[in-house]
Amino acid sequence: MSPTPLPRGPVRPSVVVNAEIRALIRSMGGWLYGESRARYEVLVAEWATATAAERACGEIVEAA
Repeated sequence: MSPTPLPRGPVRPSVVVNAEIRALIRSMGGWLYGESRARYEVLVAEWATATAAERACGEIVEAA
């Protein structure tokens, strides 16, 4: 059993969340403060959850 249970319900794909993280960082010129920092932290947590869910389902293919 996973030490941290995966959330029930739909999880956005990690590539979608990763793209949103990159766009946020780009839009802020690489500097994250206040609300942008809080949004970044939420997105990183979502990305970690999505990645874990994809690994559990075998959907992630490791790079060669």
